[in-house]
Amino acid sequence: MTDLKGLGEPRGPGFVSPDLDSWGAPRPGVPGEVVKRDPARWPRLLLAGLAVVAVSATSGAIAGGVVADDEAAPGPTPSPPAPATTAPPAAQGGVPNDLVGAAATALAGVVQVRVGNSGGSGFAVDDQGHIITNNHVVEGGGSVTVVGPDGRRLPAEVVGRDPGSDIAVLRVDPSSGLRPLALAQPGTTRVGEPVLAVGSPLGLSGTVTAGIVSALDRQVRLGNTGARRNAIQTDASINPGNSGGPLVNARGEVVGVNTAIATLEGSGNIGIGFAIPIEQAQQAAQRIISGGG
Repeated sequence: MTDLKGLGEPRGPGFVSPDLDSWGAPRPGVPGEVVKRDPARWPRLLLAGLAVVAVSATSGAIAGGVVADDEAAPGPTPSPPAPATTAPPAAQGGVPNDLVGAAATALAGVVQVRVGNSGGSGFAVDDQGHIITNNHVVEGGGSVTVVGPDGRRLPAEVVGRDPGSDIAVLRVDPSSGLRPLALAQPGTTRVGEPVLAVGSPLGLSGTVTAGIVSALDRQVRLGNTGARRNAIQTDASINPGNSGGPLVNARGEVVGVNTAIATLEGSGNIGIGFAIPIEQAQQAAQRIISGGG
């Protein structure tokens, strides 16, 4: 089988898709008619081109831009502003139930993780300074620094790593003021619900992208153990640098840890991303923090 490697250094996990049935395709010019293809054609193309790769990033993959506003040209008199609308109510417990509020909630606890020439994301989970990220973000070794939402650079120690679950836990000084994120209750994530991926794709810290939960219990190979694990599939845009960041629901609760994306022949994000379910990540983090990881 084709060797599948991740993006950036350290290398991320490979992915083996489950067996797929042969596909048919509409014949050009004949709507609705399907022509049977070579039964082995699609699997061969898949194995040759489709890979799920870790979304850590190197320092060379940092992008940015500046947009300047030109002087506005004269135009018709603008219409009077629309009357202000009432903000959507907060969910029980004060957690916002709209995506704007969910983004604000999540951003306060998300950090950029820097390890040598590599990077990723992470998020605070308690008031003791613990941060969850991906193992493949830090497995290469070296000093670790996190950049908080306010731009401060904080030294971090690696508390422990769990390669099997691709989870690692970092720790910064508890006085850093990072806001811990609420974790979704197990079994409450639903296919079709809106979610946000929060992190530092291509080094752009504090980036939020939106999508839905595309599937649950998707079998993928995460980490370097070769074992298959259940993952959340999402179409929220995930790119190198998002590794370790949270996937949050409309209440601002973490439902998963963004870990990998599917690519076709190096085409980048194609709308298929994978996140480790938060119950798996939480269990691994608890083992690490208690010394059992």
